[in-house]
Amino acid sequence: MEQHEITEILNRPISQELLARDLSRLAYVAKDGTPRNIPIAFAWNGSEIVLCTTKNAPKLPSLRHNPQVALTIDTEVHPPKILLIRGRAELDVVDGIPEEYLQINGSYEMTPEQRVEWEAEVRSLYDGMVRIVVTPTWVKLIDFETTLPTAIEELTRQRAERQHA
Repeated sequence: MEQHEITEILNRPISQELLARDLSRLAYVAKDGTPRNIPIAFAWNGSEIVLCTTKNAPKLPSLRHNPQVALTIDTEVHPPKILLIRGRAELDVVDGIPEEYLQINGSYEMTPEQRVEWEAEVRSLYDGMVRIVVTPTWVKLIDFETTLPTAIEELTRQRAERQHA
């Protein structure tokens, strides 16, 4: 997929709405060769998806071995809006707490007092974290109004061809 195509899809209003959410599902291949799909908070910085995790997270050796990942960001209403993203994970070990981690968790409802307590707990627990940075290499937006899953698009096209034959 060409970069201008990726940019065009990610700049659509529905994509921007989905990229403003706080939870995605990250799919990757585990060390034993089996697939994994985990919920994980994320931040969108305008060009990359940034996920943050502990330095001892089980997913890290797998991502070092095979950095190819897929992300799904979607809604829970009908019809769902779905943003599918594929890319390569780059791991960035950082001292302290990445700003993205604080930003990601800033969307959860907390009173100011709870936020102060939460942040103090996080800073006392982690001496560092790993930023998992994914630059999209392929994207698809499915809104079931203007875009559909590829297989459904194919069936719709075949039906139209049968009806016009």
